[in-house]
Amino acid sequence: MTSEIIAPAPLFRGDGRIEFVDHRYREPRAGELLIAPRANAICGTDRNFWYGGADNVPGHETAGVVIGTGEGTTVPLGTRGVVFLMDYCGRCRSCLLGATNQCLNKRADMGIADDGGFGPYEIVHETNFFPITDDIDFTTATMLLDVMGTSGHAIGRAQLLRPDIESVYISGAGPIGLGLLVMSQLLLGPDLPVHISDVSPWRRDFAATFGGIPVDASDPAAMRTVGEPDVAFDSSGKQVARRAALDVLAKRGVLVCVGHGETVTLDVSRDLLAPEHAVLGSEYFRFDDLPRNLELLREHQDFIARVITHRLPVTELDRAFELFLAGETGKVVIEQEEA
Repeated sequence: MTSEIIAPAPLFRGDGRIEFVDHRYREPRAGELLIAPRANAICGTDRNFWYGGADNVPGHETAGVVIGTGEGTTVPLGTRGVVFLMDYCGRCRSCLLGATNQCLNKRADMGIADDGGFGPYEIVHETNFFPITDDIDFTTATMLLDVMGTSGHAIGRAQLLRPDIESVYISGAGPIGLGLLVMSQLLLGPDLPVHISDVSPWRRDFAATFGGIPVDASDPAAMRTVGEPDVAFDSSGKQVARRAALDVLAKRGVLVCVGHGETVTLDVSRDLLAPEHAVLGSEYFRFDDLPRNLELLREHQDFIARVITHRLPVTELDRAFELFLAGETGKVVIEQEEA
C-alpha cells in the first residue's frame, strides 16, 4: 500500500451537522494494524460530538477487518475483530495486573482522541484488537464492547463484595442498562429478579421483553416495588437515580455507578456504616474479559443481538443519530460495505 490513503470520512461539525470530507490516513507503523470498519455502534457519549463537533473521526464501538499491518505484528490480513476502546500501554502496574481499563500510560481512547470506526479506516495497535470467530457477524460483534464488556465488568465489580447476589436493580434502561439486564441473566442466572427503571415508557416496555421487571422511575410508589436488592447499578449518571438506588439497597448492598455524569451525596452513618453499604465505580472493562464474552455471545447470539434495534448505512449517519438521541431505540449500529 502507499504511505497515505485519502478517503471520504464523516466530519462532525457540531449542532447536529455531519459532512463527508476527504480525510488522510497514514500507513500503520510498527505494532499497528490498519482496520476497515464494518460496523460501529453509537454510544451515548457520542452525543458530545453530535452537538459539539470533533477534530477526529468518532466511533469507539468498532468491529472490522484487518487490511494492513505494520512491522512486527502477528495478526494476519483478513482477520475479523473488534477494537478495544483504550489504547493501553501493556507495561504499567495496572496493565501488568490485567487492569487494562486503568492503564497509567494510556496512549489514546480510540474514536475519541484518535480516529474511530465511523470512518472507512482506523489505525489501532495490535494489542487492542481482539479477533472474533467467523460465526459472529460484524454488527453483532459490536455487542462485545460497551453492551457486554462494560456491563459484565460492572457485575464482576459487584461480586467482589456480594458473591451471593439474589436480586438486582438497574437504574436506566438505555443501551448500558439493557446490557446490565442481559448480562445479569447470563452471568447470575435466568431466574434472578432484575428490576429496571426508566422515565421512558418505551424503554421500560423494551426492557420487559428481555425479562426485566419494569419500574417507572418517576413514580415513588413504583420504586417501592423494587424491594431490597443486593446490588443496584446506575447507568443513568443522574444524582436522583443514585440516591433512589441507595435508598432501596438491602443490608450489605452494593451500588455500582456505571454511568458518568452527576454526583451523589452520602450520609456516611446512614448510607454506609449502619447498613454496611458499598459504593463502587466501574469504568469500561478489561481486555481479558473479551474471551469469556465472546463465548457468551456465540452461545446466546439471538438474545444479545436483540439489543440492536436499528442498523443503518454510514450514508445515513445523521439519521441514525437523530433516531438514537430521540430515546426510543436500543443500540443503533452503523454498517459499512466492503470497498
